[in-house]
This record gives sequence, C-alpha cells and structure tokens, in this order.
Amino acid sequence: MVTVYDVPAEKLILKVAEKLKQNSAIVPPEWAEFVKTGVHTEKAPSQEDWWFTRSASIMRKLYVKGPMGSSKLAAEYGGYRDKGTMPNRAVKGSRNIARKCMIQLEQAGYLVSKDKQGRAISPSGMSLLDNAAKEVYDEMNA
Repeated sequence: MVTVYDVPAEKLILKVAEKLKQNSAIVPPEWAEFVKTGVHTEKAPSQEDWWFTRSASIMRKLYVKGPMGSSKLAAEYGGYRDKGTMPNRAVKGSRNIARKCMIQLEQAGYLVSKDKQGRAISPSGMSLLDNAAKEVYDEMNA
C-alpha cells in the first residue's frame, strides 16, 4: 500500500491542493491575497491559490509529524529575518494562517483536536492523503 512517505512531498501537496479546491469548507479568507506569510518575507505569495497549497502542506505535516498546535506549525513555516547589518535571526511564520487553515480543515473533517497536544490528522484526512499518494505514485510509474 502506498502512503505519504513513498512519494515526493511537492507532487503530493499539489495533488491534495487540487482535491481541497473542490471542498466547499476550505475557502481562503478575503485578506489572503494581501497578507504576508511571516515577518521574514517581503511580499505576499505570488500564487493565487496558495491557501489550498498551504492547507495541503499542513495536512501532510500533521500526518508525518503527529499532533501539533499553531505555534509549532508557525515555526515549521518560518525563516530567517533580514536584520540589516545585524545577524539574521530565525523567526516563526504567521500563526494566524496556520490556525485558520487548521480550523477549516477540522470543519471539513480532515483534522481532529487532541487535548493539550493541538490537532492531529483524522482517519478521513489520512484516507485523502493516502489516496492522493497512490495517484501520484501511479502517475510517476506510468
């Protein structure tokens, strides 16, 4: 059986993002086209559908790394802030984006809340990711 671990992450995330676009519970907020993804970035994302890609990436991270809260996810999407002549420092990404994505994924039934641990992938979320991994695997070996 093909799982998330057997296919490249980039191809899997793009496949899952296509599937999330078809779900009516996952909708980018109205501020999504203007917002930066963290203090370490200079501009907003250039992709129009970046919200779905980020949601798919969050699902994959929760599948691989287990239950996480918005703070740990923000650290996963962080980077280095350019501080001019001072040394660069590692900073977290946007917690608001991580939290809103997780809320939408939970309402869609792909995530479940774990007490004191954050959110984890649900059985239907695992199924979505594994089915997408199978499709990616078949495309790669065709």
